[in-house]
Parts: sequence; structure tokens; C-alpha cells
Amino acid sequence: MGRSQAIGRGRDPRFGPGADDAGCPILHVDMDAFFAAVEVRRRPELRGKAVVVGGVGPRGVVSSASYEARRYGVRSAMPSARARALCPHAVFLPPDFSEYSAASRAVMQIFRDVTPLVEPLSLDEAFLDVAGARRLLGRPAAIAAAIRRRVAEEQRITCSVGVAPTKFLAKLGSTRAKPDGMIVVPAGLTLDFLHPLPVDALWGVGEKAAEHLRRLGLSTVGDIARAPVGMLRSALGEASAAHLHELSWGRDPRRVTPEHEEKSIGAELTYDTDVSDPAVLRRSLLALSDKVGARLRAAGTVGRTVSIKVRLADFRTVSRSRTTPGGTDVAREIFETSWALFRALSPTEPIRLIGVRVEGLTPAATASRQLTLGEPERGWREAETAADAVAARFGRTIVGPASLLGRTDLRRTENHPHSTVVPLSDPPTPS
Repeated sequence: MGRSQAIGRGRDPRFGPGADDAGCPILHVDMDAFFAAVEVRRRPELRGKAVVVGGVGPRGVVSSASYEARRYGVRSAMPSARARALCPHAVFLPPDFSEYSAASRAVMQIFRDVTPLVEPLSLDEAFLDVAGARRLLGRPAAIAAAIRRRVAEEQRITCSVGVAPTKFLAKLGSTRAKPDGMIVVPAGLTLDFLHPLPVDALWGVGEKAAEHLRRLGLSTVGDIARAPVGMLRSALGEASAAHLHELSWGRDPRRVTPEHEEKSIGAELTYDTDVSDPAVLRRSLLALSDKVGARLRAAGTVGRTVSIKVRLADFRTVSRSRTTPGGTDVAREIFETSWALFRALSPTEPIRLIGVRVEGLTPAATASRQLTLGEPERGWREAETAADAVAARFGRTIVGPASLLGRTDLRRTENHPHSTVVPLSDPPTPS
């Protein structure tokens, strides 16, 4: 076993939970196979089985795979068809982002119970600065262990944690602690941890760059650190050379930044076969608008600009947008604008992908809403908010636009004893 493999599962006691964590205030917490884990949580009969979450059609892409599926080579971002070939007995499930968002909010709240300095990177990972929590909660490794326990007990999923002096090292630690582990990178052992790792462990080194570096005889991070900067500069360019040189010595001055402003919220749909039927495209925009509206309301934000993205059969991508006088989080309004944009675009070729996005976000509490003459006191927003309450209790799939009833290609459907159809944001087909 190589040194990097030994470090990888915490078998080197110098980097285990009992390691010296003085000077290690940064935690990187990463959920293990998050989407797949959430699916297993609500379907306990899938525990121990290969589970793959992602597009289930021929053009689908894997979003998450359980570790049982990963043993067969299934990975995120892999075409679903390839995943089926590698692991034909796996259970393939379409993603349910409302469920994952709810789980993410619960996990992030656990982090914020520890420290206000939480920087989410995505739904399933975040950096934490626990320097201010040490007096009350103990040393960083103990805080990390407590977080792992709470996530397991309260959310019934697992996470891996890296504890380190910097964000970069903490991220490397959590990656090598997976699944369901913890690695501490003591400040005095930074280079012992870092230098044996392969070059593609460095941020910014993809497959092609790693191959190029290996051709130059640079196969480990230590090789990068010891290489003349001029060699790196000629191989990778000025900016990349300086970046990798600093990282190879463990230097990363970035702080945990808790303020993360979402710039836009959107949803996309890739068709299994190219689509030309306007009725199908209209239903797709309706379903996407419904998702985007729900996500805006869940985030407590409204947006002024509605945009659509259309990818044609030949992979050409076009987009159109329209800025409204006031912000909106109402699915019906988003749909009406996106449908008008689509009709104005009037594509003549079959469509491979279609998407809806709302930009220019501001907090809903501070946004002013422009009233329309004759508008009823209670309308679509109140109806959709009521639907959100139903969805929070019974699931997003049991309430929504009536024209999407039974459309498993557009909305995830489940048999449920309380299933109800409410014709939300479902106006007559525009002429």
C-alpha cells in the first residue's frame, strides 16, 4: 500500500481523529453519496444495494451513486447508459431535488448550530471555521466528531470530515476520509500529508493537465513543489504555475466566507429523444416553472429576470430573457413569461434540452410587488404557497399543475394515499 492510500482511509495514525489539531480551525464536511443516501433513507429496503440517481433516459447523466454502485465503476457525471452497462442490477432513480434541498437545509442548520462561519459549496458540502467554538465545544476534531454523530442520528445519513489549517487541506482530508470517516491534517505535518498525493489532488489539475505533468516526470504533489517554477510556467502558463506551486506547499490564505448570495435559480430538462411538438414543450416549460417557483419560495427570494435556454438537436444553444417590472416567485408568472419568450424564439428544429431560470434575485421580504388593476386580493401566489405547505408534508409530487398529471417524464410521480391534483399555474394553452 502506498503512502497516499494509507492516508486515504486514515490508517496512518498521524492523521487520525486523535491527531494534534492545534492550529486546525477549518473543517470541510462532505455528505457521502448524498442524493443516493437520501433515497436510501426514505426507502430502507434499498440499503446495501447499488443505487444510482440521475437521468433515467438514454441521454441521462449520473448525479450520485451509492458506494455499492461505485464498486462497479459507476461515478457522478457518467452517462446513465454507461452506468447501466457497468452495473445492470443497480436501482436507477430520477432525482428529487426538493427532497435533497430539504435534507441539505437540515444539515446546514446542524453546522450553523456549531458556528455562524459556514460557507456552503453545494447542497452536500461546506467549509466551517470553528475557531470561535473551541472554548464552548472543545477541540476541532471533537467538534467534527460531534457533527458526524448529529448528522447520522438526526438525518440518518453519513458524512466525511477533513480538519486542517486551511480550506484546501481540509477539502483534501474529507475526500480521503470517504466514506464515513475523518482525517486531521496537523499544521506541523502538512507536507507529510500533502507531498505523497498524486498531482491530480491539486485544485485545477484535471485529467489532461495531470497527464501533461506526468510526461514531465511530475507524478506527486511533492514533485510539483520541488520542480522549478519556470518548468511549471512553460508547461501550464503563468497563473496556473503560481497557483499550483502555492498549493503544493500547502499555502491557501482564503478564509471561510459565510455570505453566499445565490445569483439565479433554474431548472433544465434533457429529452430522451429530440422534441418538436409545441404541446410537449409547453408542458415542459410549465413543469420547469413550477420547480423554479417552488425553489424561489423555499429560498425566500424573488427575481426580476426570467430566461429560457433551448439546446437544439445539433447542440446549438440559444437563450432569451425578459426583465419584469417587479420581482416574482410565482410559477404562473414565470411560466407565462417563459412561454412568451419561447414563442418569440420560434425554433424550427427539434429540441434536445430546455431550461427556465430566474435571475436578479432579492429577498422576498424586502421586494416591492407591483399590483395590477383589478387583481384579486388573493391569487396565484397564495395558491402556490398553500401547495408548498401540502408538499412539505406529503411530497412535491402530489400537488401541481393539472396538465402534468400522469406525466412521469416531467414530474416524478408516486402512489400516495393523499394524492391531490390542484391546477396551479396551469392556464389555457396560449393561442
